[in-house]
Amino acid sequence: MGIIQEPKHYTGRDLETIFFRPMITGENAENLGIRTIYNMPMPTTIQLWSPQSDVLQLYSAGWSGGESAVRKQKEIMLTKVKAEVGFSASDYFNQVYEIITNSASVNMDDLTGSELEKAETEMFRAAIAESLRAMMWLGDIDGDNYILFDGFLKLARVYPCKVVDFTDDGWEPNLITHYLHNMWNNADARLRALKKDGQLAFFVTSDVYDAYELYLDQFGGDNSYEELVGGRRVLTYHGIPIIDMNISHLDAPDSKQCCILTDRRNLVLAVNTNDYPGAEVRMWYNPDEMENRQRATFLAGCEILDEDLVVRAKFE
Repeated sequence: MGIIQEPKHYTGRDLETIFFRPMITGENAENLGIRTIYNMPMPTTIQLWSPQSDVLQLYSAGWSGGESAVRKQKEIMLTKVKAEVGFSASDYFNQVYEIITNSASVNMDDLTGSELEKAETEMFRAAIAESLRAMMWLGDIDGDNYILFDGFLKLARVYPCKVVDFTDDGWEPNLITHYLHNMWNNADARLRALKKDGQLAFFVTSDVYDAYELYLDQFGGDNSYEELVGGRRVLTYHGIPIIDMNISHLDAPDSKQCCILTDRRNLVLAVNTNDYPGAEVRMWYNPDEMENRQRATFLAGCEILDEDLVVRAKFE
């Protein structure tokens, strides 16, 4: 059985270009369904802009323009975090080589150090990305799990967001359209006006997502049959995407019957490796324990920019 012993150490520019930027930008960021920022100068201040709605004036000589409007500006508090993973040497070897052999472009007769490095990086990067995704939703510094920083669901409870109370109904899957309809009707007028931008979304737990999909299944027609057999690529309610937060399998109080309506740009996840002197990714082999180890240290945090642009469902 082989052993991977070559150490890898990323800092500075390599840490950004090889490890973190591919993880939280581009297509990977889009898959999160929210706004992500990377390596903005600290303190990290972010704005949610609103365009000027009244710029027309009577013609006259000179300049009479006003200032651009800013809907909300907030500082995102970043927390020092680290990720550490240890594998037995044989397990690590098998996992890394499985990634390599699944790539059609790899010549198994001529494996270079770069192929191994790429596979190790991909494996660790995926673990960090999944942990960040869970933390941004379920984070609660006062809880038992995911305690590094407060996530969006905790912030939606703490901030004075709009709450639509369904406690009298309780959670009834057959009332799913009733829940969505009332959340939309109770949304702030500014949030409703943003629908035309195509950035609004219902962020829901899997039980809410499944309830709406079952509701759609009851309708007949060729399209409905095809969707029932082949599945639906995306669910929408009156043109607004319904996004599964995919947290129902995790052990946390907010992993069931949660639903928030907001603008994607209103939820911000920030990661920083520039302004933390100890930021690094390191992968090495420990011969004493016969164990491969991986460690990453960086700054991370998330924030809701404007609580007025969030509608939260309350079921209990």
